[in-house]
Amino acid sequence: METQLKDLHPTQGQRQPKPELSERSESIHYEGSTKDDRSLLKPESSSSSSSILFSNESPEELEKKFAAFVRHDAYGPMGRGELSLEEKVLPAIAWVFLVPIRVVFAISLLLLYYVICRICTLFSAPNRDDDEQEDYAHMGGWRRAAIVQCGKFLSRIMLFVFGFYWIKETFRIPDNDDKSSAALNEVKDVCEEPERPGAIISNHVSYIDILYHMSSFFPSFVAKRSVAKLPLVGLISKCLGCVYVQRESKSSDFKGVSGVVTERVKEAHQDKSAPIMMLFPEGTTTNGDFLLPFKTGAFLAKVPVLPVILRYPFQRFSPAWDSISGVRHVIFLLSQFVNHLEVIRLPIYYPSQQEKDDPKLYAYNLRRLMASEGNLIYSDIGLPEKRIYLAALNGNNSLPSVLHQKDN
Repeated sequence: METQLKDLHPTQGQRQPKPELSERSESIHYEGSTKDDRSLLKPESSSSSSSILFSNESPEELEKKFAAFVRHDAYGPMGRGELSLEEKVLPAIAWVFLVPIRVVFAISLLLLYYVICRICTLFSAPNRDDDEQEDYAHMGGWRRAAIVQCGKFLSRIMLFVFGFYWIKETFRIPDNDDKSSAALNEVKDVCEEPERPGAIISNHVSYIDILYHMSSFFPSFVAKRSVAKLPLVGLISKCLGCVYVQRESKSSDFKGVSGVVTERVKEAHQDKSAPIMMLFPEGTTTNGDFLLPFKTGAFLAKVPVLPVILRYPFQRFSPAWDSISGVRHVIFLLSQFVNHLEVIRLPIYYPSQQEKDDPKLYAYNLRRLMASEGNLIYSDIGLPEKRIYLAALNGNNSLPSVLHQKDN
């Protein structure tokens, strides 16, 4: 975790104008927008930082400071807001008639896919380049084809079961004004000899993101190491070829995980049979209106990437998994009759030589492009601030344990 957690820029709540991408070589502030020099937590005083009080903070002040994680649906903060009579009746009806059906179908689909993965991996040893990393994503032949095609189909059926009956997908080409002539020449040259992207880069709003990307690309993800040991899901994650990290570990394994991800991204770029990587460079989920600073790990491989922007329009319950518990989120999501998902796919982004030499510049320019095309608001906060906000919502006024959690 960084030694200083910055306050939001005063203009965070405003939509940013479309950024100009014509000056890739300019001297820039890589974290997005100019930050206030005042620190939210002052590292020079450990005693004061461990006793920060939010009791004097009004709800409006908290929402302004942590705007990227604030819920604006009918259920309020943490899904515990005061509900109207209509908002109480509709979920109650769905809970009786709709939710049991959806739960049965969802479990059935999960079991079915687990059986398919189990059959396809029989008598096959997982790929073991590392004691902590194993996968079945490098198998070939009919086994791999069955895992991928069945995974895509069943993921789309699962989305349908969750109420995502229609998914609006838009393939958008950025305006010429957003690219320099040099960049346009690069794209023109690349179009003559198209390259395969090494990774898909997406904003992160909900666990539903994973189901969508599985149904469209069936990529490999970065997941907690504990996921590999979960019943049913563990084998499926290995068939996806997930890269496992230990987020709660006290010892840093960043270099090891970063190296594995970089190798996998390069492999996907060079080998069409290799699974493509799916990376969420923000590092955590937001409420869907904001775009957090990108971590550079996704861009160390210096290869082209495919930007994808996800939006979840809603009227009652927001599918965003921001400041709400997992159980409560699933209950409300399944109780909503119809859920909506909009996807914007941008062309493959080919980095310039300057961006290849500077991963921070690469991350900054891609984030700026995605914010512009997705009409997203810049935010300078991240996972550490999200933990602080959740602790404040839960009434935890002293936060020593929150502040010292490791952020990988």
